[in-house]
Amino acid sequence: MSAPPGRVVVTGAGGFIGRGLCAAFAGGGHAFEGWSRERGEGLRGMGDLAAAPEDALARALDGADAVVHLAGRAHARVSTEQLRRDNVEASARLARAARRAGVRRFVHASSVKVNGESTLPGHPFRPDDAPAPADPYARSKLDAEQAVAQVLEGTSTMCTVLRLPLVYGPRVRGNVAALIAAVRAGRALPFAAVRNRRHLASLANVVEAITAVLQAEDTVGGVHFVADANSISTPELVRAIALAAGVRARLYPVPVAVLRIAAAAVGRSEAIARLTRSLEVDTTSLEASTSWRPRPFGIDAVTVAP
Repeated sequence: MSAPPGRVVVTGAGGFIGRGLCAAFAGGGHAFEGWSRERGEGLRGMGDLAAAPEDALARALDGADAVVHLAGRAHARVSTEQLRRDNVEASARLARAARRAGVRRFVHASSVKVNGESTLPGHPFRPDDAPAPADPYARSKLDAEQAVAQVLEGTSTMCTVLRLPLVYGPRVRGNVAALIAAVRAGRALPFAAVRNRRHLASLANVVEAITAVLQAEDTVGGVHFVADANSISTPELVRAIALAAGVRARLYPVPVAVLRIAAAAVGRSEAIARLTRSLEVDTTSLEASTSWRPRPFGIDAVTVAP
């Protein structure tokens, strides 16, 4: 992995993707500065980006070649107002500071949920598809994309939006971690009859995609998807986790319609929807614009380690 040009500022550097990106930069000897809400080992504490004075942010960005903006509120159960503050207002404020500081590239991490919750067979989401956010989180991510684009339009700072699906890798949290724990514990899972296709993104693929955008000779603008080279089904995911963990995959068939009815009765409709619907994306626009080539799906023993 060759070095990105100039110093790169990474927001959300203490998060899952941020830690992986900063580790890759550090391992490659790349010039970078990791920002997090609180100061940590090797990280610059920047407090609340939504409240930080823009002139202070601009001074902190002085001399930076690029910003990789990973910070934001994820799928936590918070108010719409909090989502807007942490995802939209903070992103716009950072973009204005980057514009003032003359930063050349602004890479903005977003979500596939901007496009919707599922796809039909053979019809992956593409960058020019109309957005269809279905919940407050997804709407906040779309609004953040639009706010940053508006701030940077017509300036020397090029904005690249990377829409990410579910990302997995060592020390992953959330839904993937919960599924890994269930498989490791030997729980019987009712997904053998599921026939969906879903794109995930390994942390390695995300790190390499971001690095490729930063390395591109011509600045890469617009919206692009990042994902593994191939989509998988939920049963395939469970079997891959089991193989990596050295345990037997315990899958039994339950009709998807029955799963959805049972999930609705216990307030788990969203979780079952993610495990039974398809969600595929087209990554070819980023491949055509950069040197990035996605790796195939793969979960290893490090990812599933307790």
